[in-house]
Amino acid sequence: MKKIIPALMAALACAGAWAQSSSPDMGKLLATGGVSQVEGAGGGGITPWALITGYGTRDSWGANAHYTYINTQDYKLGSYGVAVGLADRLEVSFANQEFKGSLAPLDKLNIKQDIVGLKLKVLGDAVYEQDSWVPQVAIGVMYKKNKGVHGLEALGVTNVKQLGAKDDHGYDYYVSATKIYLEQSLLLNATLRATRANQMGILGFGGDKNDDTRLMPEFSAAYLITRKVALGAEYRRKPHNLGVDNEKAYYDAFVAWFPTRNFSVTAAYAELGDITVFNPKKQHGLYLSLQAGF
Repeated sequence: MKKIIPALMAALACAGAWAQSSSPDMGKLLATGGVSQVEGAGGGGITPWALITGYGTRDSWGANAHYTYINTQDYKLGSYGVAVGLADRLEVSFANQEFKGSLAPLDKLNIKQDIVGLKLKVLGDAVYEQDSWVPQVAIGVMYKKNKGVHGLEALGVTNVKQLGAKDDHGYDYYVSATKIYLEQSLLLNATLRATRANQMGILGFGGDKNDDTRLMPEFSAAYLITRKVALGAEYRRKPHNLGVDNEKAYYDAFVAWFPTRNFSVTAAYAELGDITVFNPKKQHGLYLSLQAGF
C-alpha cells in the first residue's frame, strides 16, 4: 500500500500546477461533492466516499471549509478543516480534531489530532456513467498525528502510549466505491479501510491487544427526498486494539440540507459504542456539521 503515496503525490504536483491557471466553475450537480467527513475527506459524516469534494468539474477545481461537532453523554468531539478538489480527480484535505471529556474521571481530558488526507479517483464516474454498473472508485490515504493527552497529568498520563497504544501517529489507507442512481435518487457507497487507529487515532495506533493493520468495512446509503435534502445512514467497523478501550463500530442516521452550492448542513444521530473503560457505557448523541465552499 505504500505505493499509493508516490502516485498521489505525483498527481497532486500535476493538478496543482494546472489549478493555478484555472478558476472554479461549480459545474457539478448539487450535493455530488458530498459533505465533509469527520476526518476531513469528502463523503458522509463518518466514512469517505469516492466522490471528490467541491463543485469543480474535470476542467476546474473546488474547495470547502467545515466545522463538525459531536456531543455524547460523556464526550465532545470538534473537527474543523479544509479540502480542495482538483479536476474532479484529486482531493487534498486537512482536519484538526479535538476530543474532550465531560464526566469524571475524564472531565478534564483533552486530546487533539491533526489529519492530512489525499484521495485520487482511479475509475468510473458516479454521476455521468448512468448506463454502466461500474461505480466511481477512489483510493486514499490519511496521515494522522496525535498531539498528546492533556488533563490526566495527575495520573502521570501525557501520551497515548501510556494508555497502551504502540504509536502516536499512523496511516489509514482506503478504497471507496460510490454509485449514484439519478433515476432512483439513490447513492450507495462501500469503503474498505486498512488501519491501526484506535478511535480514529484519538487514542493512538495499535495496542496491547493487537498491533496489526487490519481491513475494516464501511458502508453508506443516501436518498434524495428533494433536490436539496438527503436522508441516509452509515456504518463503520472499528478495530479493538486497546485493553483500556472496548472499541465498537460507529453508525449513524443523517439528514443533509444543501440550500445552495456554497453551503450545506448535516445533522445526525450517532452511535459510537464504548469509549474507554473509565466511562463504560455506549456513547450516543447528536452530530452537526457545517460546510461552506464552492
